[in-house]
Amino acid sequence: MPQVPQTVDALAVRTWCGLALEALGRAREEIDAINVYPVADGDTGTNLYLTVESATAAVEAVFAGHATVTAAEGGRADAGDGRPTLADAARAMAHGALIGARGNSGTILAQLLRGMALVLAADERGADTDAEGLRLALRQAADSARDAVAHPVEGTVLTVAAAAARAAEGAEGDCGTVARAAYEGARTALVATPRQLAVLARAGVVDAGGRGLVAVLAALVETFTGESPRTGWALGETHTRVAVAAGPVTGTTAGAGRAPGDGAGPGCADDRPDDGGPAFEVIYLLDAEDAAVTRLRERLDRLGDSLVVVGGDGLWNVHVHVDDAGAAVEAGVEAGRPHRIRITHFGLGDAHTAGAAGLPPRERAQRAVVAVVPGEGLAGLYAEAGATTVLARPGEPPASGELVDAVRRAHAREVVLLPNDADLRHTAAAAAEQARTEGVRVALIPTRSAVQGIAALAVHEPERRFDEDVVAMTSAAGATRYAEVAVAERQSWTMAGICQAGDVLGLIEGDVAVIGADVAATAEAVIDRMLAAGGEMVTLVLGDEAPGEIAGRLESRVRETYLAVDTVVYRGGRQGALLLIGVE
Repeated sequence: MPQVPQTVDALAVRTWCGLALEALGRAREEIDAINVYPVADGDTGTNLYLTVESATAAVEAVFAGHATVTAAEGGRADAGDGRPTLADAARAMAHGALIGARGNSGTILAQLLRGMALVLAADERGADTDAEGLRLALRQAADSARDAVAHPVEGTVLTVAAAAARAAEGAEGDCGTVARAAYEGARTALVATPRQLAVLARAGVVDAGGRGLVAVLAALVETFTGESPRTGWALGETHTRVAVAAGPVTGTTAGAGRAPGDGAGPGCADDRPDDGGPAFEVIYLLDAEDAAVTRLRERLDRLGDSLVVVGGDGLWNVHVHVDDAGAAVEAGVEAGRPHRIRITHFGLGDAHTAGAAGLPPRERAQRAVVAVVPGEGLAGLYAEAGATTVLARPGEPPASGELVDAVRRAHAREVVLLPNDADLRHTAAAAAEQARTEGVRVALIPTRSAVQGIAALAVHEPERRFDEDVVAMTSAAGATRYAEVAVAERQSWTMAGICQAGDVLGLIEGDVAVIGADVAATAEAVIDRMLAAGGEMVTLVLGDEAPGEIAGRLESRVRETYLAVDTVVYRGGRQGALLLIGVE
């Protein structure tokens, strides 16, 4: 048997993350298949895997960084052995999980890991901690996760985590003994989840998030014993569809903090309305102070359900299901600085699971649109039109992996991909090729601006044959000329002459066509040049820093100067450019 750690140190954290990732990789499809709560969207296993993948990558980066420093200082007596401290590894694990958390269960798992890290990274604990420290960490994890959920529900991953912590507290012995007790407590609690949550009983499955946590705890057992549990819900040897024992479902889920029938989300799981739940899942990272986050929780709780806000020390991960995706993002803007915004539209059959008697996995949608968008406002606009969005922040273009992840989240047989940026052409092509290897039919429309994407989405008809839909969307995008108004950051040569830092630039089809001193005047000059070749519709997308009066001025200009040309205005949020312009 290979040597295993006897205490919780940095190497143990690293080993656990790696084993947990392997375990979730083996169990991912199985967990996806039993995902019926809070939304039957068939992605809990994938979300948990991606969350732990991010945590593992962060821990590996810390180890690599320390190894590099040690090599550079190899001649010094105090150079060390290249390993980070327990505090370094634990904080990296928690931070990686926080920034990479996906979905409801992934967000809760991130908070579980953060709770553990709060104990493991305590300054007084030094290079490692013993079984008592592990017991305290598991308790802090369960408590932190429950506190992060607006309306905790029994029969979920929260129940499984609490059972693991209780079992660990009663275990005497080394870290391996504590880990095994936590695993056994979690496994027993998982078996009981269908008796606590009616939607699980109807589907004949255990809770998907709890099943994922059992896999993670089994990896913890293997970390400290060298042996993976092989009984019941072990790593990859599970039976997650169950025959629910006779007897009533316990009433612990009704009215968790709200009166029955008031539209509570996770607090009213037994009897969901037949019209389903909110249409969108909204997730974003948020830079904000604690007081602002408290107000944000209250506002989002009124907007939707499945609210989970995790994190601390100025960085938070926000997850909520809402009907108004734009309002959820705007709430984040008011609280601080949201980024890495992901908005997913639940397709038909993905609504909250009232009446979901059929067993998952859910049927794939026939067709979906995945779009890269430059601002929060446009992300909400695209999502309301049914698209799955990937937010591209200024200077931070998405990688192909993020686009592939979005295609997976769209969960469709056919996907139309809109990169909305000429520089993303190769990235989008790589993502499309990867998605095709996974059995998804992908058509890449080479949109070079978000306004071209808006035009394409406006003619999108999922009921048409795929090829006909793609041709129509491509034609609409190609018939839309695009421009933007931005501020020059430095002196440079352009097609219109030399510009100075601070000049207002009007770019048409990517080339500087106008250099001016006033934003509105420059925008008018750009619109005049574009409409000189004709047009029927002008689309304006305003960035956060655009002058407040510019929309009215440009609308008046178009109305008074160009007969039969309509204007539509959208708010784009933090999109980089002051103004995006499209002419169809």
